Amino acid sequence: MPNQPAAGRPASHLFYQSRLRRPLASHAEGIYIWDETGRKVIDGSSGAMVVNIGHGNPRVLDAMKRQMDKVTFAYRLHFENEPAEELARRLAGLMPEGMDKVFFVSGGSEAVESCLKLARQWAVAVGQASRYKVISRFPSYHGSTLGALAVTGYDALTAPFLPMMQAMPKIKAPTAYLDRDNLSMEERGLKYADMLEEKILAEGRESVLAFIMEPIGGASTGALTAPDSYYPRIREICDRYGILLIHDEVMSGAGRTGKYLGGDHWNCKPDLIALSKGLGAGYCPLGAMIAPSRLVRPVLDAGGFAHGYTYAGNPLACAAGLAVLDEIENHDLLGNATRAGNLLRQELEGLAECFPFIGDVRGKGLLLAAEFTADRETMAPLPKEMNAYQRVVDIAYERGLIIYSRRTRGGTEGDHFLVCPPMIITPEEIAEMVGILESTLAELAAELGLPVNR
Repeated sequence: MPNQPAAGRPASHLFYQSRLRRPLASHAEGIYIWDETGRKVIDGSSGAMVVNIGHGNPRVLDAMKRQMDKVTFAYRLHFENEPAEELARRLAGLMPEGMDKVFFVSGGSEAVESCLKLARQWAVAVGQASRYKVISRFPSYHGSTLGALAVTGYDALTAPFLPMMQAMPKIKAPTAYLDRDNLSMEERGLKYADMLEEKILAEGRESVLAFIMEPIGGASTGALTAPDSYYPRIREICDRYGILLIHDEVMSGAGRTGKYLGGDHWNCKPDLIALSKGLGAGYCPLGAMIAPSRLVRPVLDAGGFAHGYTYAGNPLACAAGLAVLDEIENHDLLGNATRAGNLLRQELEGLAECFPFIGDVRGKGLLLAAEFTADRETMAPLPKEMNAYQRVVDIAYERGLIIYSRRTRGGTEGDHFLVCPPMIITPEEIAEMVGILESTLAELAAELGLPVNR
């Protein structure tokens, strides 16, 4: 039965999902986590794509301990604190030119909410109060709060809450890999980007405030990347109609894809950026909104940003964030994410040759995914009743590997899994991980009657 106590353990008063309970985590180091029995598991998804620099990094822990000896909380309306000031300075130096203002939060949903609210307050401050609609993509995921859900395109998560929020307009995500037409990939990219212009005109250009997108998709689309032509056309359309471009870099940012920002792969400059997950790398809850002074100044001049969080700019969290950034820069983790990502992608493509129900392998760096299909020619999804996306996770977990899965096509079908290990992973550890994944896929194929090439 779901949520039954594990052997020898009392029933839990916590609840998250109504599935079988997992063992207690005992300790973690590098890419590994041990449970209470001493069993070692590879963290092949970095938690929820969070632990970018690996577990138990002693330099990060030492930096946090030093800060704990000074001050762990200083409310931003009462004091400034050195870690927040320094982390904001260094982050601004990693951003596209002009993105020089930082607003710290505790997580990705808060970062997205902050972007939405700053965009709206800016419009009001500059006399464009008719602008309030934020166009997003379907499918997409931008967070669990009601504001972030309003721009999320994922039926399984949004449907129960629709009466409680103002759902925002959606355009189709650039799933060009599914298209069966005579267009080139460049033409497909332009086709998907032009859907934004069509939606702006349909909604009324004077009512549209912003467009929010993940430069590289997260769980809702399985590491989706658009054709290269998509990104500059989106920027051009936003400029043409005076709307703001928001990049949700919660999952793709902080180095996971081999660039500090996912959008950097296309030199695509947004107007607002949401960061989290790898920013604190699981050592402390931390996120950030990055904005240019040209948006911030009118809001401050009009009376201030009517928004905030208790833990915004927390000194302990920012000290952890600084130490995480030191690890990325001092140990060439961007370079390793690229090298290890190239190797891991080759391995995943090799698995696709053995298991023809893998219809697509995609992503950048160490944000990679494989999508299951019933037919590679048509890209028809596996029957949803198979629950392949959940079974592959459960089988891998039993074999000592954590991976992450969702459904690509609106949350109802289109099973995929993500493989996103920490950026410190070595070739030997990749081989260990892929070996477990291969046996997992073999067991899945046998269980569900799926084809195998040997």
